[in-house]
Amino acid sequence: MTKIGFVSLGCNKNLCDTENMLGLLAEKGYELVNDPAEAEVIVVNTCGFIDSAKEESINTILEMAEYKKEKCRLLVAAGCMAQRYPEDIRRELPEVDVIVGTTVFDRIADAIEAGLAGERTTLIDGMDKEIPDCMPRIRTTPPHVAYIKIAEGCSNHCTYCAIPNIRGRYRSRPMENIITEAEALAADGVKELIVVAQDTTRYGEDLYGKRKIAPLLRELCKIRGIEWVRVHYSYPEAVDGELIETIKDEKKIVKYLDIPVQHGDDEVLRRMGRRTDRAQIIGLISRLREEIPGVVIRTSLIAGFPGETEEQFQNLLSLMEEVRFDRTGVFAYSAEEGTPAAKLPGQLDDEVKEERRAAAMELAQRLSLERNRRLEGATLEVIVDGFEDGLFYGRSGGESLEADPLIYFGSRLEPQMGDIVKVKILDAQEYDLYGEQVE
Repeated sequence: MTKIGFVSLGCNKNLCDTENMLGLLAEKGYELVNDPAEAEVIVVNTCGFIDSAKEESINTILEMAEYKKEKCRLLVAAGCMAQRYPEDIRRELPEVDVIVGTTVFDRIADAIEAGLAGERTTLIDGMDKEIPDCMPRIRTTPPHVAYIKIAEGCSNHCTYCAIPNIRGRYRSRPMENIITEAEALAADGVKELIVVAQDTTRYGEDLYGKRKIAPLLRELCKIRGIEWVRVHYSYPEAVDGELIETIKDEKKIVKYLDIPVQHGDDEVLRRMGRRTDRAQIIGLISRLREEIPGVVIRTSLIAGFPGETEEQFQNLLSLMEEVRFDRTGVFAYSAEEGTPAAKLPGQLDDEVKEERRAAAMELAQRLSLERNRRLEGATLEVIVDGFEDGLFYGRSGGESLEADPLIYFGSRLEPQMGDIVKVKILDAQEYDLYGEQVE
C-alpha cells in the first residue's frame, strides 16, 4: 500500500480541496501518513495568491523535495500556484514530478498513478470547469468543526486580485448538494459549519438568477446536530437586508461577519475596483451593529496600494478608528502579474508598504486590546477546541477557526472537544482571552 503525505497551504477554500483529495486517495486504497519522512508520495497543495504565499509554496516544495533522498518517490505540486505557473514549475523546480491544477484535483489518483509509472504528468484544465460534487472527504480540522465551500472562483475582478485568473469565474454549487454534504458532516459529529467561498454573498446568482445565501443559511440551520453556522467573506455591497435579518433571527448563526473592505479612502477604493465607498462602509457597519446586537465584524485591509498617498493612508487608519473593527487583518499590497493594479503608476517601495502595514496592524492591536478589556467579567458561550499546558481552549461566536484569537480557560468539569460551555472572562490580552468555566 503506497503511503501518501500532504501539505496544505493557503486559505480554507484550498483546505477543502485538500480534504477532498485525501478522501479520493483513501478511497483508492492509498495509506495517508502525517510524517513526510514516511511518505512515498508527497502532495503540496500550493497557494499562489500573493508573493509571500508563492514564496512559501516554493520553499515548501523544496523542503519536501529533500525527502526524495529517503522514501519519497514522487513529489506532486497541486493547487493555485500549480494552476497559475505550470510551465515555470516544470522549468524552475525539476524536483516536482506531477502538477495538478485547481479544477482537476478530482483526478489526483490518476495523476499519481501515472507519476509512479514514470510519467512526468501535468494535469491542467480550464479555470471555469465545473467541479465534481459529492466527493469523499477526510477532514483535517478538529472533529467538531468543518469548512463547507459553497462556490468556486470569483467574478468581482478587483484590480489587485489574481483569483479570477487562477480559479475562474464564480460558480455556485447547487443548494441540494451543499445540504447533502452538510448533513453528512453533521452525522460525522460536526457541530460548527464555517461557510466559505471567495464571496459568499453572491451565492446563487449564477445558478438561480438571484442571491440565495440567506435561504441557504436557513436550510443549514435546520440540520440536526449543527449548532453553530458561521459565514466568511461577505462582500460589503452585497450584505443586504435579507442576509442581515437571517443572521439576526436564526439562533444557530453566530453573530459574526467577515467583511473585507480593503481601504478607507474613496479614490483608492475606486482604483481597487471596489463597489463601495467609505460612507457606504460606515453605514453598513453601523446598521449591522444596530440590527444585530453584539455582532463581531472581521475585515481585511490593504496598505500601500499603487499611488496611495500619505493622506490616503491616514484615511485608512481613520476608518479603523471610526468603525473599530473587532478583528482586522492587514496586508501589504502585492503586485500580481496579470492584474490591472500591477500596471498602475505609483508603485510604492516595499519598505513603505511594510511600514504602513505595520502601522495599521499596531492600531488594530490597540483596538483589539480595548475591545477585549470590555469583555472582562462577561460570560461567553465557548466551543471547546482542545487542551494544552493545563488549560482548555476554544472560541466564542466572535472567533473563527484559525483566523482569530483563542479563549483559554480553566475548568474542574473536564469538558470534551466540541462541547459548548460557559466561560467567564477574567483577563484580556491584546488578542487572546483568559477565563474560567462556570456551570
